Amino acid sequence: MTVQETPSTASGSGGQTGCTHTRSHITDSAFSGLGYSTVASRRIFCDMCRYQRWLDIEAALATAQAELGLIPGWAAGLIGERARVELIDLDQVHADIRRTRHSLVGLLNALASACPDGAGEYVHYGATTQDIQDTGQALEMRDVLDELDRLLRPIVDRLADLAEEHAATVAVGRTHAQPALPIGFGLKIASWLDELLRHAERLVAMRPRVLAIQLFGAVGTSASFSPHGRELATRVAARLGLTSPLMAWHSARDRVAEYVMTLAACTATAGRIADEIRTLSRPELGELDLIWQPGTIGSSTMPHKRNPDDCEQVVVMSRLAAGQVVSAMATMGSEHERDSRSWRIEWACVPDVSHYCLRAYETLGSVIDSLVPNPGGITANLHCVRDQIATEALMLALAPHLGKQTAYRRVYEVSQQAQSKGVDLRAALAEQPDLRPLLTTEELDQVFDPGHYIGHSVTLTRDVVAAARGWLRTSG
Repeated sequence: MTVQETPSTASGSGGQTGCTHTRSHITDSAFSGLGYSTVASRRIFCDMCRYQRWLDIEAALATAQAELGLIPGWAAGLIGERARVELIDLDQVHADIRRTRHSLVGLLNALASACPDGAGEYVHYGATTQDIQDTGQALEMRDVLDELDRLLRPIVDRLADLAEEHAATVAVGRTHAQPALPIGFGLKIASWLDELLRHAERLVAMRPRVLAIQLFGAVGTSASFSPHGRELATRVAARLGLTSPLMAWHSARDRVAEYVMTLAACTATAGRIADEIRTLSRPELGELDLIWQPGTIGSSTMPHKRNPDDCEQVVVMSRLAAGQVVSAMATMGSEHERDSRSWRIEWACVPDVSHYCLRAYETLGSVIDSLVPNPGGITANLHCVRDQIATEALMLALAPHLGKQTAYRRVYEVSQQAQSKGVDLRAALAEQPDLRPLLTTEELDQVFDPGHYIGHSVTLTRDVVAAARGWLRTSG
């Protein structure tokens, strides 16, 4: 039952007066839609915008056909003038969709009727439905990629600043949710940044493959456009800002699958970053703070709550986006020259992964803007486990005297005993007669100083920061 429905509506009685039943998907829900989509994503995939895209493609097709002498120039001019959604009888279009059970014929009939002097006879001349709708979907995907780039840039910029600022801030590095070794805190942020830069490369690299026109006729031979099939596709692609592929991809759906998988991967990275921020902002760790907005409510019963809702929502988006990959892979099983089983799946998974990805990055941007590292909390956590995170340094300091394997075994024994007894590792080490004389006080001071064992954290962080700023400069 949708949010607009009442029990009587659901049982078939007609429902309350004024209920239009126009919202039933999570992305356009009145109370939760803003958490699953963005203003831009809803604009890109709205029905009216889709109609206009299809009309734009029909106009571009007619113009290019007139240039090549396939249809009269006067007819192409009239088609271009009338290919405006506000001039189309949409009530008739929707009636035709119900009557014919065809997704495009109703719009084509309405456009033909809107064109005077017989120009409508040249609408959709030689094209097939999938030519128009696949090309329209490519334009939608292009708009999504443009919007994703717009959202990604300020995130990269802000993370570069944070990584550089905290490149030498000594922090606990963790593996398996347990203390491991010291790191520069900026290295953690640089890891997020480096992953985002790889996605930026993927998004650029896939554009010429994925954003391709479809214009090859019913079975991909371009017979209906002879003798100008190749030239026609090239001209229409240029008008629309798409690439012209070598041949039809009616049944070869790898382009769309790549798009869905890439956006799902991008969203997964956003989820990883948001989840790490959520964890590090917990009071028990307190290494990150999120600026709280007065008036935000975390609980209807616990007034003190300041929940990391935005971080959690990004994780939700990453999981939902990942679910679209299964559908995208299913589209790659088309039969013969084409059938609708593939692209009708795409009509669901392409918009959904796009909504989820754009929402994830818009929300992540807000999270990153409110993010404040807490050096006090970072240092406090460091001191709590400074013995544990010194064991590798201690082992390597003893290795020249004992051999690496023996040094590992002895440090393992002493450190495990110290943890079990709850005593200081350095004090426990002093009670080992075979180990005590091997290292000087100065050497032990260095071993147990986490700042002496962050390796190349600072250099690695600065290398990533430089790459990020280079990308920002050159990728406008």
